[in-house]
Amino acid sequence: MRVMKAVTAVVAMAALSAAGTLATQDADRKVAGGGITVKGWKGMIDAGAAKKGATINDSKFMEMGGGFHLTIGPAATYWNPANTASGDYTVGATFAEGKSSANHPHSYGIFIGGSKLDTPEQSYVYCVAYGNGTFLVRGFTGDKVVDYAKRQPHDAVKKAGEDGRVTQEIAWTVKGNRAECAINGAVVAGFDKSELVGPGKLESTDGIYGIRVSHNVDVMVTNFGKR
Repeated sequence: MRVMKAVTAVVAMAALSAAGTLATQDADRKVAGGGITVKGWKGMIDAGAAKKGATINDSKFMEMGGGFHLTIGPAATYWNPANTASGDYTVGATFAEGKSSANHPHSYGIFIGGSKLDTPEQSYVYCVAYGNGTFLVRGFTGDKVVDYAKRQPHDAVKKAGEDGRVTQEIAWTVKGNRAECAINGAVVAGFDKSELVGPGKLESTDGIYGIRVSHNVDVMVTNFGKR
């Protein structure tokens, strides 16, 4: 009898754990009237979402209030081929996250070193913030995901209020042999170029810069560009 009770308890705990996991994995939404309406800008969703039939038109990228308003379905990368940076530079933007209905935080930020972005050989590295006070530095090289700095907390990353609203300043600075990501004025991660560039990584820290967003986020982007 005790064995049966123990087994029942284990099964119940596993079921609750699975339910909690499923609850945090909210499905990609489809945004009505989606598409990119900002002249010169392009976008690409992640391969996993594309395989499920999603497209860039399941999200909305539009001009608003002197910046860009992003209402996102599947996770995506947005860029304008005219926005390039090389040598020593700083690029960044202000991200104001709107009210969230999700039960876990979503991310947004800046990517650099972009090349072949609308091809299967895409390459870039991005630094993003989450509204729970954590950040992540990650890259894509083709279909390979490269983690440069695991998701972790940092005092500089602001936490959202009870309504989910929060504003983060995110920037990349490349100078000499170093590339650093700063959030709200504090460097949260830094790398020698040799850590970012090479086989299976970036072709160069030179290239296109742009915006990276995770799925289902609603964010206003202002002050985007070179510093």
